[in-house]
Amino acid sequence: MAETTSTSRGNWNSKLGFILAAAGSAVGLGNIWRFPTEVASNGGGAFLLIYLLCCFAIGFPVMVAELSIGRKTNRNPVGAFKALSSNKLYPLIGFWGVLCGVMILSFYTVVAGWTFSYVFEEILFFTGFTEWATLFADVTHGVKNAIFSVLFMGATVSIILGGVSDGIERATKFLMPVLIGILLIMIGYVAFQPGAGIGFAEYLKPDFSMISAPLIFSAMGQAFFSLSLGMGALITYGSYLSKKENIPEAAAYVTLADVGIAFLAGLLIMPAMYMAESFGVDIFNDAGELLASTDLIFQVLPALFHSLSTTAGIIFGTGFFLLLSMAALTSTISLLEVPTSYVIDEFNIQRKKAATMIGGGILIISLIISFDIALIDSIDFIFSTVGLPLGGFLICYFLGYVWKVENAFEELEQGYHGLHTSLFKTIWPIFIKYIAPLAILYNLLEAIGLITYIQELF
Repeated sequence: MAETTSTSRGNWNSKLGFILAAAGSAVGLGNIWRFPTEVASNGGGAFLLIYLLCCFAIGFPVMVAELSIGRKTNRNPVGAFKALSSNKLYPLIGFWGVLCGVMILSFYTVVAGWTFSYVFEEILFFTGFTEWATLFADVTHGVKNAIFSVLFMGATVSIILGGVSDGIERATKFLMPVLIGILLIMIGYVAFQPGAGIGFAEYLKPDFSMISAPLIFSAMGQAFFSLSLGMGALITYGSYLSKKENIPEAAAYVTLADVGIAFLAGLLIMPAMYMAESFGVDIFNDAGELLASTDLIFQVLPALFHSLSTTAGIIFGTGFFLLLSMAALTSTISLLEVPTSYVIDEFNIQRKKAATMIGGGILIISLIISFDIALIDSIDFIFSTVGLPLGGFLICYFLGYVWKVENAFEELEQGYHGLHTSLFKTIWPIFIKYIAPLAILYNLLEAIGLITYIQELF
């Protein structure tokens, strides 16, 4: 427990603890409310296959890069770049990652608060307090948003206060198995309900005729975002990793865990959507597209739960939103740990003070957003849609052309003794220097509209 009362950085107690924590960082709300409808709308099983390939072709190489930078330096993202280069510009890459994490957490806390408030909405609805249920379901209610943001940030800070092993690792070792357990139980229930078969078919049946360049790049973007890359979270988590651990192996396990949970989420969400349609709930928008994101989570699925019997509705309604809350919490933990680690390392501040100060500062922004949720789209676009791929591209450039892959290999060899005779040694430099940064750059340019603009010119 010394790390909670000093500036000691701490370490993971086990490989499993690291894998669950890193996978928890990657597994967030997007895996549950965006990924399934993205798959169903883009060729089903064909998109799944391309997404899996992209996770290992784009996400995995960048994850290895972040983890190797973190473990080599045993520092936060800013300190890591300071340690590896005397050029004062490169630490800005780490600072940009820290800033992106802070701003993403500021609105993510509000959205996470919504998922927790819906636990109470389901209970209140089925116990007859419909007016109170309506209040808890109102995502525009500033005071309600603020209260649940405070609660969620409080839970996040309390875990960070425990440090790496006694806080983050212990929490994710509990949260991740419970999250997977709830997913499996709900999949088992939904699988035998009316309409579920159509949902499974839409999700899993491959339509290879839909494969195109835009679909491939869409899968690349989904893979990158779903793995929590580009904001320094994995540099930070890597800095707590033992020299005995095999980084490529650990990164592969984290990638598989994230892909696996995203896949399971689809096995729940898509059948549940078509089950909702069989109960008379509209699951398509005016353009004939499947509803996604907040419309799916806070309109379609609550309407489905409300149409069930009292017992089934309250069990699966509360269970689903507890699932979302835990997925959100595993992400907010990593989002807060990045700036906390930065303050501990760079300013020699005790963890308790650092976590409380940073958490409180971010909460102030969250409270502002609570009363003006229109800010979420703008912050999300700047710091997530643009910020994360920009960070990922710069990390690839730094490792490939500044720190050099040869130096990264020296770090990776610790824990991976067969590195120099492996296929990984031949392939990884190609992906980290050329394929991954070019793919990320394309998605970044696509996100800001430059690709469309260029196509219109020609």
